[in-house]
Amino acid sequence: MIVEKSTRSNQRYKSSLQYLSMNGSTVMQSENLPFRIIQKHYAPMSESYRILVIHSVLVANKALAIATAYQQRHPEVALDLRFLEEAALLHDIGIFRCHAPEIHCFGAEPYIKHGIIGRAILEEEGLPRHALVCERHTGAGLTKEDVRAQQLPLPMRDYLPLSFEEKIICLADRFYVKEPAALYRPLSLERIGEKMAQYGAEALARWKELRSMLAE
Repeated sequence: MIVEKSTRSNQRYKSSLQYLSMNGSTVMQSENLPFRIIQKHYAPMSESYRILVIHSVLVANKALAIATAYQQRHPEVALDLRFLEEAALLHDIGIFRCHAPEIHCFGAEPYIKHGIIGRAILEEEGLPRHALVCERHTGAGLTKEDVRAQQLPLPMRDYLPLSFEEKIICLADRFYVKEPAALYRPLSLERIGEKMAQYGAEALARWKELRSMLAE
């Protein structure tokens, strides 16, 4: 039974990598700094690793596509594409310490804390800029007032994307969910807007500001 389960997991893992390769993934697992960091905290053949890798690569590819198109329209804006890719790949590294069994994460912390957990991990790795992306990518960003009003288990401060790179990663992340059945399927702009509206007018307004970075 254990062997059969392991075999199925390996097959899903290999199929996932094949899909990413066939669909223009710009990253290579073993040769990339973010994956070396991820592999310190996730077993490479585990389902949580597979989910994290697929989601992160899709978000990184989307972020790079958004950034490239944005630079073509605004050549005066200098974007750090290497940082953008690395930070996008690492933005969800903290999920393994959270309780989210639907995505095979069995930690003890509430899921909303995955951003600050990720920040702590990446600061220990000597990546303070990447760490801030972890903390600032949730939703369309969170304000101190959001934390207070929703009684979120977070330190009382703003969690808003500030740099162009932070905003692009936050934007790209909204297109993909981590639920296994929907990993590869991008959400429509309309559906993202509907989800953001559930968190109130200010969250929706922040989303619309991020969305304005897209060429439509």
